[in-house]
Amino acid sequence: MATYAIGDVQGCWQSLRTLLEHIEFDRLRDRLLFLGDLVNRGPGSLEVLRFVSGLGAAGLAVLGNHDLHLLGRAVGSRSLRRGDTLQAVLEATDRHRLLDWLRRQPLLHEEGDWIMMHAGLLPAWDLDTARAAARRLEGQLRGSDWRDALHRLGGKVPLDWSAADEPGRDRLALGALTRLRCVDVRGRPAFGYSGPPDHRMEGLRPWYTARPLPPPGRQWLFGHWAAHGFGAVRGGYALDSACIWGGLLSALRLDDQRVFQVPPARGDRVLRP
Repeated sequence: MATYAIGDVQGCWQSLRTLLEHIEFDRLRDRLLFLGDLVNRGPGSLEVLRFVSGLGAAGLAVLGNHDLHLLGRAVGSRSLRRGDTLQAVLEATDRHRLLDWLRRQPLLHEEGDWIMMHAGLLPAWDLDTARAAARRLEGQLRGSDWRDALHRLGGKVPLDWSAADEPGRDRLALGALTRLRCVDVRGRPAFGYSGPPDHRMEGLRPWYTARPLPPPGRQWLFGHWAAHGFGAVRGGYALDSACIWGGLLSALRLDDQRVFQVPPARGDRVLRP
């Protein structure tokens, strides 16, 4: 039995199939943990959703910003964006089942020694605060009024955790868990930056360098930052290796930290940065 963490798929169904063949995935023996953004930009979002949601106990996905965008499109809290490739999901006969499964996925998941989120954690949070923020949001998304919750969570996002009221903290927590890449010198998120973690960040730093290390023996796992690329970082691993942008699709076997990667498969649209 092996457990694999897989970076941002973003609708690259053929690439995911190639990766699963490469790791010799057996759903009766292995588990797949996806780091968010199952959908959008690639041509196979519907196929990816159907596959992952059908894995049962053999699969789990933390929610990413594109997954939330799909849910928002479905309830009218998000508008169509250039580059969206979600229409097949929205028009599918099984869309209600797929969306119901998707909204019940976690925002923060702990698997043994691993702490998984799509994007990052605020420097102001300890792990208990991060857990509490994630559980509160998950409760809203899994509740009977989840459509209203998505509308509420779509408001203006404050940047200062300590000064935010409860609705503001919900929006900031959702932004951090699904969109954070770097923070400024005061530890406030800089959601607009999507470039590589280098000197061009101009006063910004990766979120994982601005906060304490995870508890002893534990590590982060996150995706979302395509320009960052795959690799070991302070306290864990970044797993988004930019498959949709012509990079690779990556899996990390958690049991021994062996890396498996495949290039974009023929048939999966590759975007230009």
